[in-house]
Formats: sequence, structure tokens, C-alpha cells
Amino acid sequence: MENVTMPTRTLGRAGPAVSALGLGAMGMSGDGYGPADRAESIATVHAALDAGVTLIDTGDFYGAGHNELLLAEALRGRDRDSYLLSVKFGGLRTPDHGFGGQDNRPEAVRNFVAYSLTRLGTDCIDIYRPARLDPAVPIEETVGAIKELVDAGYVRHIGLSEVDAATIRRAHAVHPIVDLQIEYSLISRAVEAEVLPTLRELAIGLTAYGVLGRGLISGHWSTDYTAGPGDLRGLGLIPRFADGNVEHNLALVEALRRVAGAKGCTVAQLAIAWVAAQAADIVPLVGARTRERLAEALPAARLHLTADDLAEIEQAVPKGSARGDRYPSAFMASLGVGN
Repeated sequence: MENVTMPTRTLGRAGPAVSALGLGAMGMSGDGYGPADRAESIATVHAALDAGVTLIDTGDFYGAGHNELLLAEALRGRDRDSYLLSVKFGGLRTPDHGFGGQDNRPEAVRNFVAYSLTRLGTDCIDIYRPARLDPAVPIEETVGAIKELVDAGYVRHIGLSEVDAATIRRAHAVHPIVDLQIEYSLISRAVEAEVLPTLRELAIGLTAYGVLGRGLISGHWSTDYTAGPGDLRGLGLIPRFADGNVEHNLALVEALRRVAGAKGCTVAQLAIAWVAAQAADIVPLVGARTRERLAEALPAARLHLTADDLAEIEQAVPKGSARGDRYPSAFMASLGVGN
């Protein structure tokens, strides 16, 4: 997986150049997908860097800080200028590994960044963003607090996550936003109505997570999957994986598999490449926890889809054809856009 021709993309008008695929590290801390292997996670980070991946995404609440500590270990000894760290903040955790809301107060922002810098073992975060909108705090106050961190040299760029078009405009008026991180995949396309046009207008990039629908459209999921401890997908807690929905959704995957077979690629590669094909400043984040899954995903960065390919994919998985919400109902309320 040595870097040969990893393309790069620029996040918006004012943003940095990054690899055409990024690495999402959340699953390496077991949040939602069951236990992860520490040694394999670190090896996967190393393999991604060696393959030319320069964008690594984490959150200070992933594993209640575990993910940042893991990345610090994996990145130790690497040239700090060879990768960019994208960090989400503000997600509150409970001792039983639950979630307790979002805190985007300016004083909280300053507190969160202090902990992240220490856990990551760095003096600057490349892209810093609130994980969700805090309904009790105007976005202008939150972005203003991050702007102070930019001015002080602790943060290089400001991003957003899971917010609507109006919030993007308000935030961008305070300080240039380089990218919005939001779920975007063949089965999650709500961003296309208002959010994507707003990003295009303001020259803001997009880092897309959930490009494989949490594994649902990876080509590896099946109805007889046995969930391990902490894996919410096999427990029916994520609506799209629930009985009655998952069978319908996997039929879409089989239609996609036929397109992938004709294209000479895997289902996962086709799904990732579809996201990347939607605009030149969209960077898919691949949540690989193993070198095997990373190795499968990487060729998607160089997979060209023709207009005919895109039409066939659309026919196989029409917009809005998936059944079930992308999050449990309690979490849907915190999102700026829907499915």
C-alpha cells in the first residue's frame, strides 16, 4: 500500500490540500462497532500514511479520549507536516459510555482544545469543529471562540459538522469555514437539496463520513451477521439495520454489486468513488479499522466513473430508496439535515 498516485483535493477556497481519501478513526475506539484491536488499528494508521493518506479524522469524545491517545501513539515519530488532524469537539460522554448532549460554549471550546492538544501530543490542530450544533449556544459564539484559537496558533482551520445551510452561512460570516463534515452516501443524500448548493456558493469543501452506510453498503454485510458486544448494527438499534429494513437495503446492495462487477471493482470501491465523483472538493472518509479494509478502499481514490456509470448506479440505488433512518430517533433531532 505504498503511496504511488494518491490524488489530492483542496477543501474549499481557503482550505488545505489533502489526500482524496481520508481516514476516519472512530471505530478504532470501539464506539458503536464493538471492540477494536489496538495493534491492528495502529498498523492501519501506519498503512494509510504510507499509502499517501494525509487527512485523519477523530473526535475528542471517541472512546472518551481513547481515540486521540491511540492516534498520538500511532503518529509518534511521523513528520507532523505529513498529515492533517481533523478534530470534532463538544460531544459529552457518561461513565457508562453513553452520550450526554453537546457543549459548544466558548469556555468549553477552550477547555476541550486544551485536552485534545495534550492527548494528541501536538501544539496545533489542523481543522477544529463542533461535532453537532448546540441549541443553547449561537453558532457565532462557538465559531468566534475557535477563531480566537486560530489567532493564537492552536488551530489552523475551522470546520463544521452536521449542520444545515443557514447555520453554515452564519458561521462563515464570522470566520471562513474550510469544510463541512456530514454523512453522505448513496443511501444518505439529504445534503443534496440545500447544503451542497450552499457549500458550492461559499466555496466550502465537504468531508463525507458514512460513505459505506456503516458497512451496510460495503458489500460485506449480511442478515446473518452476529453482533459482538457494543456493535449497535447487529442489535437492531440503527434503523437501517433493523429487521424489515435491512433486507430491503441489502437488495439495493445486490443491485449495486452487479454494477460493480461490470466495472471490475468491489461494491465498497464503487460506493466510495460515487461520493468522490459528486464534486471535486468532496473527500470521503473511510472508517477502516483493519489493513484489509483499508487496502480495499484505497483504489477508490483512482476509480473514474463515467456518466454512464453514474446513471447505472443511480438506477441500482435511486435517491431515497433506503429504508430506515441513519441514526436512532434520539440522535436524529441533533442533525441539521435528515437522511
